[in-house]
Amino acid sequence: MLVATGATAADAVTAPKVEASWSEASGPGASRSEAATPDRPRYDVTLRGSADGSHWTGHQRVTFRNASERPLHEVYVRLWGNGDDKCGTPGKPSPVRLSKVRGGTVGQLTVNCTALRITLPKPLARGERTAIAFDVSITVPERNNRFGREGAFRFLGNALPVLAVHDTKGWHLDPYVSTGESFYALASDFRARLDHPAALKVPATGRTWTSPGRPGRTVTHSVAHRVRDFAWAAGPFRTATETSPGGVRVKSHWAPNTPAAGVRLNRKDGVAAVDRFGKEFGRYPYGELDLVMTKEFGGGVEYPGLVLLGTTEEGSAVVHEVAHQWWYGIVGNDEYGAPWLDESFAQYANARFYGWDTSDCWADDDWPSETTALTNSMAYWAEHRNEYHVVYTAGPCALARLEDTLGADTMVRLLKQYARDHWYGLSTTADFKEAAQSVTDKDLGPFWTKYRIH
Repeated sequence: MLVATGATAADAVTAPKVEASWSEASGPGASRSEAATPDRPRYDVTLRGSADGSHWTGHQRVTFRNASERPLHEVYVRLWGNGDDKCGTPGKPSPVRLSKVRGGTVGQLTVNCTALRITLPKPLARGERTAIAFDVSITVPERNNRFGREGAFRFLGNALPVLAVHDTKGWHLDPYVSTGESFYALASDFRARLDHPAALKVPATGRTWTSPGRPGRTVTHSVAHRVRDFAWAAGPFRTATETSPGGVRVKSHWAPNTPAAGVRLNRKDGVAAVDRFGKEFGRYPYGELDLVMTKEFGGGVEYPGLVLLGTTEEGSAVVHEVAHQWWYGIVGNDEYGAPWLDESFAQYANARFYGWDTSDCWADDDWPSETTALTNSMAYWAEHRNEYHVVYTAGPCALARLEDTLGADTMVRLLKQYARDHWYGLSTTADFKEAAQSVTDKDLGPFWTKYRIH
């Protein structure tokens, strides 16, 4: 995500990592039982949209495996779409609601109605699979946001419930923040069937195609493999499709009032970026990329295979958001715990794409405070909102200085190999520091200290 100037983080209610029935050690040397779980999720989704795409109802089934040697007693479902509205108010319930849960016993909604515990009927042993299912109701809020609306257009980012992750730190039940991301998910498979009025176009994560529905309706089908989330939009978009020289199908969708020059620029740069980053970090694996453009959407937001872009005559943050397909999407990270790992890396890629001069991009005096660190979590940034810009400024600058230290060719090889080593997996700051140190005889300790990479 590239936040618009002046945006602020939402008030965050600190939520501790929940160990529940797990009792595990953490840190270096943790055993295989600490593997992130539940893994290999598959989401089967069937939803029906209302006349204007503001309301979606249907069913969702999630199958998953326990990757830990310890039995899995429960799972948590994250209802991120409730982040801004929390538990709602009398007469105006939360935007995302679940009912008729099958496959486990439902607990209470917690963390401002963004986390639901489901206790499994029996402990799930390592390597075993099981499933939960539920009915879901999604109402798009009346705000222009990643989960919101603009005129006749609806955005459904982080609207679909997904499984929380358990790792060495326990269950990740972090609070929602509106500036930046709170999200942490494992690579998953999605199969979606979205039934909607034929007048609406529905760009979505994954490889999509349509079939006729009942009179006046169309069904958009989507299949997405090894992605961390599923998002879609709905509205009377204008559309165009082209194939990049590297073989990626880029589908553009824009509101009629979107500046034409900006749409043209986004299409050109989006196509160029997906091929450029495919060469630098590894071939884009999803086959299709959707660019969703409107005039008033604030900034840009990334999802696997789909980006939402506020577009002016000068274009948008399309290159930064396309870079996120690798840095967050393919190479995953805990976006709440270490946002620099996706934002700074995406902005560094953005700077390289445009050839920006980074020779004088950061100085020691530029740190906002003594407590500012590039590797701070969203818990810190939510309390120090005016400092959050450093992940977009100091972060890419630090990577540019690392390139100077290692040499340009070595930096290219480092990032490509690092992406390969963490393809569809998870990245941590410690992982990256170790990888960088492995390609040079120079002691990078002073470098990490200078750029406050802890």
